[in-house]
Amino acid sequence: MKKEEGGKASIYCHQAFWSWLLPTYQAGFLVLGSCLLTASRLLIGLGTCLPVGRQGTWYLVHGTSYKFVLSPKNATLIPMKKIGFFSALILPTLLFFGMQWGGPFQWMIHIFVFLLVPLMDYLIQKDTANVPAAEVSESMKSHFYKLITFVWVYVQLAVLIWGFYVVSTQELSLISWLAFATGMALVTGGIGITVAHELGHRSEKIEQTYSKILLMTVCYMHFFIEHNRGHHVRVATPEDPATSRKGETFYAFWWRSVTQGYLSSWHLEAERLKKKGHAFWSLSNQMIWFQILPLVFVSSFSVVFSYLEGRFVWEVPVFFLIQSVLGFSLLELVNYLEHYGMERKRLPSGLYEKVTPLHSWNASQLVSNFLLFQLQRHSDHHAAAHKRYQVLDHHETSPQLPAGYSAMIILACIPPLWFAVMDPLLSRWQKTQKFDLIE
Repeated sequence: MKKEEGGKASIYCHQAFWSWLLPTYQAGFLVLGSCLLTASRLLIGLGTCLPVGRQGTWYLVHGTSYKFVLSPKNATLIPMKKIGFFSALILPTLLFFGMQWGGPFQWMIHIFVFLLVPLMDYLIQKDTANVPAAEVSESMKSHFYKLITFVWVYVQLAVLIWGFYVVSTQELSLISWLAFATGMALVTGGIGITVAHELGHRSEKIEQTYSKILLMTVCYMHFFIEHNRGHHVRVATPEDPATSRKGETFYAFWWRSVTQGYLSSWHLEAERLKKKGHAFWSLSNQMIWFQILPLVFVSSFSVVFSYLEGRFVWEVPVFFLIQSVLGFSLLELVNYLEHYGMERKRLPSGLYEKVTPLHSWNASQLVSNFLLFQLQRHSDHHAAAHKRYQVLDHHETSPQLPAGYSAMIILACIPPLWFAVMDPLLSRWQKTQKFDLIE
């Protein structure tokens, strides 16, 4: 009798919990969706007014006036720059409503990223304007741009936990699993790792912590070490696993970058501990924590959802693992196209020349740069890693990708097409720059 009463109480708690949680999530995403709809309309309106005008002219976008500031080559809409970076939130919104509506709507996020974004990039003029030198310092100190990245951390955690709820409470078909896992990877890997990358370069403790949290959600916490202390030092050299070689397919690059990058992280951490006088097998070893924390994270939610469902919810760890692999694979795709064929000259001293904007591919497509927090201005990022995303410069002298990352990712997955497009571009650019290849 007591057991029966306990079971009824458990069922009641289960129902009460979901009856509170689900409407809360729905309300949150409805509000978010409304805000993003307005932002999207402004974004589309931007394409109709970019190519014309002169400095100080006011333009009308959906009934609202905004002021442009022109560089010698382009115009930048000041308010739009701020609004545009919130466009990353469109992805979790599309994922949420896609799963709510089901059927073909499950693929809305994929259509947006891989079809609509490249199309808007093509139709809207490139943003080649740079923040004036006199305004860089002030913009770097702006809390607004920092706030956007902080908001994303909590959004991503909420979306991922909601994902655990979906897979543990709904019977999904194989197609739905594929759509949901890849869609979640676009959120956690496509945007999440981008934000983690930005925050991981900052010196403030809170930003570094947020970076590690985001990387934890895709089981790629070692990236925090390897990227900052490995990749940025060795980029565009044969010693860097994250620099793709000319003629190397993405699939060959993926295995080398993932495995060697992981091993490099252990080596770099061992060197740091040795310099500080700490033992390798100690609590001071970040790499040990980086193995434990993702396991603790997914185990905790597996226990919670298993309790709520009254069974072992195997779907949670499986889903977490799948979206993690897909998520960090998106990162590696981006690494592949950012540095394809780039090489620094070796100096007579045996060292390599200083990293400059000539050693990374650049892309200044407007819409995809909004989504990726100007990660596509990668040439300037490697030349000046201390600069925050909002002040990264476009360098006309850098090698230029023919399209934004959304389109180039698709191309990278099809080696014959990738080589047909990129190898001639790489060769022509090297000849133009009189670039000497490393022997």
